Amino acid sequence: MTELAPFLDALMAIPRGYSQGNFEGHRWGATLTEAANGRRYKLFAEALGGNDHVSFNLYVTSDGQPQLKPCEMPASRVIEFVLGYSSLAE
Repeated sequence: MTELAPFLDALMAIPRGYSQGNFEGHRWGATLTEAANGRRYKLFAEALGGNDHVSFNLYVTSDGQPQLKPCEMPASRVIEFVLGYSSLAE
């Protein structure tokens, strides 16, 4: 899915485990975990001092195709977050 290429690049730039960063001018905490086999990524992020959050799973099929599965939110919101999130660890 070449349309997900910028999203995947941005996702791989987020540190594994817990990190803090900025999104849309606000501070966020994000936890990114990767399955041992590298075929599932899970991200949960929440605005610090607010009530907004972003959550999704990304599965990589046996043929290498990514399958984005947002948790009760539009995929566009997930993509917007990942593309706009800037980790303070960078």
